[in-house]
Amino acid sequence: MSQTTLTKESKINNFLTALKVFQVRNPTSLSNERVISVDALRGFDMFWIMGGEMMVQGLDNVFHNRLTAFLKLQTEHVVWTGFHFYDIIMPLFLFLVGISLVFSTRKRLSNGATDRSLWGHTIKRVAILWIFGMAVQGNLLTYDINQIKLYSNTLQAIACGYLVATIFVLYLPVLYQILATTGLMLLYWAILVLVPAGSNPIGTFTMESNAALSFDHWILGSFHDGLQYTWILTSLGFSATVMLGVFCGYLLQSSADQMKKFRNFLILGVSLIVLALIWDHWHPIIKKVWTGSFVLFAGGISILMLAFFYLIIDIWKLRKGTKWLIILGSNAIFGYVVWNLLETGFVTIAGVFLEGLKPAINDWYETLSYFGGFMVIFLLMRYMYYNKTFIKI
Repeated sequence: MSQTTLTKESKINNFLTALKVFQVRNPTSLSNERVISVDALRGFDMFWIMGGEMMVQGLDNVFHNRLTAFLKLQTEHVVWTGFHFYDIIMPLFLFLVGISLVFSTRKRLSNGATDRSLWGHTIKRVAILWIFGMAVQGNLLTYDINQIKLYSNTLQAIACGYLVATIFVLYLPVLYQILATTGLMLLYWAILVLVPAGSNPIGTFTMESNAALSFDHWILGSFHDGLQYTWILTSLGFSATVMLGVFCGYLLQSSADQMKKFRNFLILGVSLIVLALIWDHWHPIIKKVWTGSFVLFAGGISILMLAFFYLIIDIWKLRKGTKWLIILGSNAIFGYVVWNLLETGFVTIAGVFLEGLKPAINDWYETLSYFGGFMVIFLLMRYMYYNKTFIKI
């Protein structure tokens, strides 16, 4: 056997050995670093969910110039292909769930948790997320069986991704987790382009007619939400997005120095974006059906955002002005559910103090009313944070 062959085998073996360290069941001590940037990034995501986009859109009523028109466009979802800033909000949420999954699972295992107790927690969390999702966007609170929608919300996408990721993390070696995540995206791609839907030629799909949408209609029937977003088969993509967060969780827990972690995030994030743009030529970046190229593109952006927050908050320790983000991020599920259920109420409360000023502030009213509504829920979450009230499921 040649020296070159031995060197290659040695590198492969070293790589596989390095991957084994990341297994959550591996008792090897990893970094004990407290990563504050993850909570801050989650809080940044929550800000846009809890009225941030409406504040920005309201600015176009005031200034109505090219810049505010551009900002307004970026806080709206794309109609079909392509990507706007606001399209990162949901995948970033799923991505951060994957990071948290690594930390929480390793902690539970280190404290002696059994598979049975882990699965009890997982099933409970999936069920609660599902019910919350139905309450927020599935008309559950109408108590009318004719209006209820079974699968139509981000929380339910998180539930599916969390379930699949838990299986991968607990029972697959890290190398197989990477291969399985790649397999999820390739399988979903194959279904979309090989399974005919409507009058589409094989290999094509449209907003009105695609295999994922047809499958949702077939399975959900009258419980389908009637929109063009897809859910059941798309859970393959949701799971891949959560797994990208898992892999970044492994990197955060590694014993590498902080700047090396930062560089790894940069390399990984840029690589995924480049791969997504290449794949986009054959498999377009589409949020509504969560294509594999969308998984990679949104995942790359999420990783670069994590790198930026990690650099500023955990490496450079520049934390002044970030506390409000950490407060939002520490009770994210609570904030998401309460805002989506009571958004009108929060804005109405703000209106009590702003309505009389409406003639004076004119076009500023929409932005200021949503800012006021945001401040109402923020003060509630701030009170919870400082009283150590964290809603965990």
